[in-house]
Amino acid sequence: MLRGLTTVRFHAADLPAAKAWYTEFLGIAPYFERPGYAEFRIGDYQHELGLLDSAYAGDLGGHGDGAAAGAVVYWHVDDVRDALERLLALGAVAHEPVREFGEGFVGASVVDPFGNILGIMQNRHYLEVLSGR
Repeated sequence: MLRGLTTVRFHAADLPAAKAWYTEFLGIAPYFERPGYAEFRIGDYQHELGLLDSAYAGDLGGHGDGAAAGAVVYWHVDDVRDALERLLALGAVAHEPVREFGEGFVGASVVDPFGNILGIMQNRHYLEVLSGR
């Protein structure tokens, strides 16, 4: 069911500072930006590292109070709704509802029975990289 890593999302209370820090550290600027979010493509497989302004964390299903930290790791799946249904049937609890992040990017997340956040995503970029291999 999980086909490969798509996006790791970090939260940052100071997005401009986080964006500057990661730009310096990675040696590249974000390839994609919108208000409250910046994303880098990194590594051998051009995985995505996203930085989300913590102020928006509460908009993702009612979790977070603007002080959220940590990461949500999204794995590519062929069908987010089917994968979410199966995860919920196996005892996971919805964390972020299915939503469109942008054209060709649909994701959701759950908390597994052990307290871990598991993100799932249909990710156009993942499929583009895969088709080029």
